[in-house]
Amino acid sequence: MAEGSELIREYIHSPEKQQQLYRKSLMIVIIAQLFGGAGLAAGVTVGALLAQDMLGTDSLAGVPAALLTLGAASSALFVGRLSGRLGRRVGLTAGFLAGGVGAIGVVFAAIANSLPLLFVSMLIYGAGTSTNLQARYAGTDLAQPKQRARAISLAMVFTTFGAVAGPNLVGVMGRFATSVGAPALSGPFMLAAAAFILAGLVMWALLRPDPYLVAKAIAEAQEANPSKATVNANLMAPAVRNRGIIIGTTVMVLTQVVMVAIMTMTPIHMKHHGHGLSAVGMVIGIHVAAMFLPSLITGVLVDKVGRTFMSCAAGFTLLLAGLFAAWAPADSMVWLIVALALLGLGWNFGLISGTAQIIDATSPATRAKTQGTVDVMVSLAGASGGALSGMVVANSSFAVLSLAGGFLSLLLIPVMIWLRRDRSIDQNEKRLAQ
Repeated sequence: MAEGSELIREYIHSPEKQQQLYRKSLMIVIIAQLFGGAGLAAGVTVGALLAQDMLGTDSLAGVPAALLTLGAASSALFVGRLSGRLGRRVGLTAGFLAGGVGAIGVVFAAIANSLPLLFVSMLIYGAGTSTNLQARYAGTDLAQPKQRARAISLAMVFTTFGAVAGPNLVGVMGRFATSVGAPALSGPFMLAAAAFILAGLVMWALLRPDPYLVAKAIAEAQEANPSKATVNANLMAPAVRNRGIIIGTTVMVLTQVVMVAIMTMTPIHMKHHGHGLSAVGMVIGIHVAAMFLPSLITGVLVDKVGRTFMSCAAGFTLLLAGLFAAWAPADSMVWLIVALALLGLGWNFGLISGTAQIIDATSPATRAKTQGTVDVMVSLAGASGGALSGMVVANSSFAVLSLAGGFLSLLLIPVMIWLRRDRSIDQNEKRLAQ
């Protein structure tokens, strides 16, 4: 045990203390998410616009988003493995602080008009975005099976407040940036730097004892002294466990590709049709709200009606988002808002149901490492979507991109049919919903 061995031992045989620490850890994650959400959304809102200004072309405007998600992928692996060895506190703190450093680098890149510095900084900034998502796992380490999806949703829903505030502070931060002699588009990254650093400090100062280390100690004690009262309800045959991991990963990968591709090019699409920066901030702010705000309801639904049903719902919702985005009049804020809200909602359904399936299919000993690896794949999928989105729009149109993303999301349906072929997974899901 890397941290407070004696303190951790106090929790091993006390379900009451475990639940107390579960609630405390979830509250700390919520506080960090308030800051992390602002850091995530502020940079996402103007990243493509900043690149467009510096590069002078639309075809490469998706590159910063791709670099951001590539940075998120590499940092997800690092944070996952660091958390597996030293606990969530160390891993999440390191990730958030790295994101803050990356955001500061973007600000200096904009001031110096340096593309190499911009690209390197966006890679590092990606650590903050991936850590913000990985923080959701910290709230589930001590959750009971029937609490898992709701724990994920509670961690995510409070990201909404920072995530919605970030894009809507674009104008304010832009004016602040110009007042200190920096480009207006660097302002949101100033906010992101402060937000990520604050989130990291919250994790470092308050996440004690570490919930992941406690969960590992409990699992080790149960394996050493198995009994009907302490047997881990999450134990499954290796083949069933592997299939659960594959399915959960596929759900999150597909929803991430579709969401990132359409979201990345929406600000560019709006700018070409006369919408100002404040309008872009409003649309992206509503989109981000739809990504996180429905989480409380989504978590209950995932626990009650099942992971499979909500994964299918994600596919249909993303299809609707693609259709609305493709057919919406470019000068209509209302239709764009509806399309991006549906895009965020579909992503929310997919992320929570997919995450719950990953947690169901992993044991405490390997959970953090597996979660980090899965988030790498999710981030790489997002990187692909972000990189290709600009090329697709440059060579065709935003409507083609939106339709392609919508129909790609329907692949979730055959994945879920494959899931239903395995009775043991189906029975496990029903047991968790009871």
